[in-house]
Amino acid sequence: MTVVEKPPHTRELSRWTTRRWLRLGVTVAMSVLVVLGATGAWALDRTASISNDLVDVKSPALTTSIRLESALLNQETGIRGYGLTGTADFLDPYRQGLSQQKTYTKELADLLRGNPARLRDLKTVEDRIENWEARIARPIAASPAGKPSPLATENAAKGKAAFDATRVAMSAQQDRLRADRAAARAELASTMRLRNWIFSAIAAVIVALAMIVSEALRRGITGPLGRIGADARTIAEGDFGHTITPTGPADLRQLSAEIESMRQRLVRALHFSEEARLRLDEQSADLKRSNAELEQFAYVASHDLQEPLRKVSSFTQLLQRRYGGQLDERADQYIDFAVDGANRMQTLINDLLDFSRVGRVHNTHQSVDLNTVMKRTLTAISVSIEESGAVITRDELPTLIADSTQMGMLWQNLIGNAIKFRRPGETPVIHISAEQDGDFWRFAVTDNGIGIPAEYAEKVFVIFQRLHTKDRYQGSGIGLAMCKKIVEFHGGTIAVDLTHTEGTRIVFTLASKPEEPGEAADSDSLAAAH
Repeated sequence: MTVVEKPPHTRELSRWTTRRWLRLGVTVAMSVLVVLGATGAWALDRTASISNDLVDVKSPALTTSIRLESALLNQETGIRGYGLTGTADFLDPYRQGLSQQKTYTKELADLLRGNPARLRDLKTVEDRIENWEARIARPIAASPAGKPSPLATENAAKGKAAFDATRVAMSAQQDRLRADRAAARAELASTMRLRNWIFSAIAAVIVALAMIVSEALRRGITGPLGRIGADARTIAEGDFGHTITPTGPADLRQLSAEIESMRQRLVRALHFSEEARLRLDEQSADLKRSNAELEQFAYVASHDLQEPLRKVSSFTQLLQRRYGGQLDERADQYIDFAVDGANRMQTLINDLLDFSRVGRVHNTHQSVDLNTVMKRTLTAISVSIEESGAVITRDELPTLIADSTQMGMLWQNLIGNAIKFRRPGETPVIHISAEQDGDFWRFAVTDNGIGIPAEYAEKVFVIFQRLHTKDRYQGSGIGLAMCKKIVEFHGGTIAVDLTHTEGTRIVFTLASKPEEPGEAADSDSLAAAH
C-alpha cells in the first residue's frame, strides 16, 4: 500500500485552528480596506485640492486680470478725453482707474503667489502700464485744465503704441490664465474620473471580500459545525451507530473527535446497559417463577399439612381426655406438650396460609371505606379489647381503592399487637391517626406498650421473627410480616417510628389510587422475595 504524504505547507495549514484562520482573514481584509481607504482618501483630497485651486485661484485670477484691463481702459479713455478737451471731468475715470489698478494688481499678486511664471507675466503687465503712465498718462494729467493738452497731440502715436503694448501684455497674461484654468478643469475632470473608478473598485473589493468571507465562513466554520450538529442530532435520535467524521479547522476536527469518542463510550455503555437489562429481565423472570412456586408450595403445603395435623391434634386430645391422670406425671406432661405443639402448629399453618393468600387470593380492589373496615375489625377483636380494657381512639379515616379483606387483616394485626404487647399493670391506650400526603395517606397506630428496640426495627417485619418467647407472648411471628406484605401490595411502605419512645408507633402509607396490575404483581413478587 502506497502512503501519499502531504506537503509540509499542507500539513502546517491542517493544524490551523478556527481562531487562526479568522485572525488571518481579518488581517487580510483590514489591510485591503486600509489600502483602499488610503487610496480613496488621496483621490478625495486631490479632487478637493484641484477644485479649490480652480475656484479660489485660477478663475478669480482671470477675472481680476479682466477687471484690471477694464480699469486701464477707463484710464486711457479719461486721459485721452482730458488731453483733447482739457475738461477736468475726464480725469475722474482716470483717477478711479488708477485706484482700481492698484487694487486689482495687489489681488493678482496675492492670487498668483507661488506661481513664478504668472508673477512674471504680471510684472510685464505692470512694467508696460508704468511705461504708458510715465510717458503719457501722468504728463497729460498734470497739464492745466481748460484747454487741450499739446502733449496729447504730440504723443498721440506714442501713447497709442505704449497702450497697445500694455494691452498685448495683458492679453498674453489672460491667455495663459485661461490655459491654466482649462488645464485645471481638465485635471479636475480626470481626477474625478479616477476618484469614481477608485470608489467603484473599493465597492467591488468590499463586495468581493464579503463574498469571500461568507464563503470562507461557510466552508471553514458554519459548514463543519452544521455537519457536526447534523451528526449529533442523528445520534440523539437513536442512531448510535452513526459515525462522526472530523472536518474543518483543527479545533473543529478535535471537537468532532471528542464527540465521536463520547458516542463510542455511549455505545459501550448502552451495550453494557442492554446486557445488564437482559440479565435483569432473566433474573426477574426467574424470581417471579420462584416466588410463584414458593407461594404455591406454601399454599399446597399448608393444605396438605391440615389433615395429618388434625389427626395428630385429635388423637393427642383423645389421649389427654382418656388417659389423663391414669399415667404417671411425666406421661401427662408429654401429652400436654404434644397437644400444645399440635395446636401451635395448627395456628402457624393457618397464619402461613393467610400470608400466602395476600395478593393471590385476596386481590379485589374497590372503593373501601376504612371507617367501616375499622368497625368490623374492632367487633372481631372485641373479646381481647374487653379483657384488656383497651382504650382505642381514631381519626376520621378516608375511603381508598383497596382490597377490603386485606385492610381488615392489616388493622386486626396492628391493633391486636398493640393490645398483646401492653405494659403489665397498665391499660392499653391506642390511637389511629390518618393524614393525606400528596398521592398517599399516612397512617399511624400508636400505643403505650412495651415498645420495640431500635436494633429490631427492621427485624420485626421479617416472617417468623420473634422478639419474645412463646411462653410470654403467644403468636407465630407472621403478623407484622403480613402487614408489610399488605401495605407494599397496595403501593405503600411501613416502618417503626423510632422517635416515639413511650410505647410503639407503626407508621405506614397507602396509595390514594390503585396500582396497575403489572405493578401490583411486581410489588407482590418483590415483597415475597424479601
